[in-house]
Amino acid sequence: MVLSAQDVVGVIESDPGAMSVLRATADLGLPDWWIGAGFVRNRVWDAISNLPASPERDVDVAYFDPQKLDPREDARAEARAMVALPGVPWEIRNQARMHLRNGDEPYTSALDAISRWPETATCVAVTLRGDAVRLVTCHGLADLVGMVVRPSPAFNNAAGRAKVQRRVEAKGWLDRWAGLRLEI
Repeated sequence: MVLSAQDVVGVIESDPGAMSVLRATADLGLPDWWIGAGFVRNRVWDAISNLPASPERDVDVAYFDPQKLDPREDARAEARAMVALPGVPWEIRNQARMHLRNGDEPYTSALDAISRWPETATCVAVTLRGDAVRLVTCHGLADLVGMVVRPSPAFNNAAGRAKVQRRVEAKGWLDRWAGLRLEI
């Protein structure tokens, strides 16, 4: 059973594919980088549900570099990542500029941006420091390990809750994880 942060890290560390992605990302040399959203959430929910690993829809790499705001920097990082691990659906974004797309105040770090992703169980991320996997859960661990879909504070309004509902339906989460509890 996955109940603690250590358990979540264990799920990631026991997955050779996840560790390859983390190592390849570390080799890119991006500042303040984290891989979040489905990369962590789906693996944890699959482990809790005793399901085989879900295929990667995307690998959300969030980094923070206020000195390199040109979106072409992201494209260059994705190209380097594709050379390192072809076939991985990389999505690398500098969070120092993403506030403009999202209509938010400027973010102060990659984790500040991640904390504003749609669901609390999606506002989770891992990084690799040396050989150690580090985990952050921006809004706590309970919803992730409890398989609860709840809007993050940034999405806790009528429009945000509607977006979360559409995401659940579009991504087929209830079809994949019957044990999910929606608190939208």
